[in-house]
Amino acid sequence: MDQQSFQKEFIADIKGKIRAAQYEALKVVNVKLINLYWEIGKSLSEKQAEGWGKSIVPMLSKELQLEFPGIGGFSTTNLWYMVQFYNDYQEDINLQPLVGEISWAKHLIVLAKCKGNQERQFYILSTKKNGWSKNVLINQIENKAFEGYLLNQTNFQNSLSATHSSQALLAVKDNYTFDFLNLGAEHSEAELELRLTTNIRNFLLEMGSSYTFVGSQYRIQVADRDYWIDLLLYHRKLQCLVAIELKIGDYEPEYKGKMEFYLAVLNDTVRLAHENESIGIIICKSKNRTIVEYSLKNSTLPIGVATYSTSNVLPSQYHNLLPSEQEITEKLKLLFKD
Repeated sequence: MDQQSFQKEFIADIKGKIRAAQYEALKVVNVKLINLYWEIGKSLSEKQAEGWGKSIVPMLSKELQLEFPGIGGFSTTNLWYMVQFYNDYQEDINLQPLVGEISWAKHLIVLAKCKGNQERQFYILSTKKNGWSKNVLINQIENKAFEGYLLNQTNFQNSLSATHSSQALLAVKDNYTFDFLNLGAEHSEAELELRLTTNIRNFLLEMGSSYTFVGSQYRIQVADRDYWIDLLLYHRKLQCLVAIELKIGDYEPEYKGKMEFYLAVLNDTVRLAHENESIGIIICKSKNRTIVEYSLKNSTLPIGVATYSTSNVLPSQYHNLLPSEQEITEKLKLLFKD
C-alpha cells in the first residue's frame, strides 16, 4: 500500500472516531435532557397534587424563557407534555427504565399516537433497536406495526437467527389493505397481481418501509423446467429476497410446500453471497389461524401467512384477536431479548 493510501485510511479512521464520539456525546446529552424534562414534569405533577392550579405552568414557562432565552423547550405546551410524560411513565415498571432510550421528539410521537403502555414500550424499544427516524416511527405507528407483530403468523423465530428474526417480524403484517386497487369482490389472481404491479408505489407503501420491487412472474428454473413466483421483492434492511404468492381464496396447507420450493431455489440460484436467507409471504383472501399454525409448525424455511382486504375497514374478526396482557408481555420479551 502506498503512502497516499495509508493517508486516506488514516483520515477515514479519524473521521470514524469523531463520528463515534459525536454519537456518544449526543446520547449523553439526550439522556441528560430527558432526565431534566422528567424532573420538571415530576415537580409540576407533585405541586398539582398538592392543590396548585394550572396557572403555574404558563407562569413557569414565561420565567424560564426569560431566564434562558437561548434554550428552547420551555413553552407552555412542552411543559404540559413533561407532566404527561412523568405521569404516564412513572407508575409502569417497564416504561420507566426506557425514559432515556430515545429522543424527546420521538417520545412526543409515542405519547401522542400510542395509548396503551405496552404499545408505547414496543415502539420505544423498536426505535432504539432498529434506529428508526421520526418519520419511520410515525410510519410504523400509522401502519399498526404493534398490532401486526402481535397478530402476524410466521415461523421466523424458529427459522431465522435472533437478530434477523426480530427485524423480519416487523416487516410482515397480518393483514394488508389494498383499497387503492378499486377491485370488486370477485377478481382473479392474475387481476390482483396486475393491479398491484400497476399501483406499485402504493403497494410498496402498504408492504412497509425498506421494500423494493424486483419483478412479477419472476422466473426460476429447475431441471430445465420453468416456475414463476407471483411477486419478488427485496428488503433493504433485512438484505434478503422476499417471495410473495397471491391467493384469492382460503389458505391451504399445500401452499407452504410450494413456497418452500421457491425459497430453496432462490437461496441456491438467485441469492447473492452477502445476502441473508430469502423469506416467503403467502397473502390470501382469508385464513384459518389454527390451520396456519399447524402448517408452519415444522417448517425450517422462513414463511409468513397474511390476508388482504380491498377496503380500509379492518376485518371484524381481528378486533377480538389481540392476545391477553400477559401474552403481550411475553411476546415483547421474546422480540427484544438479546
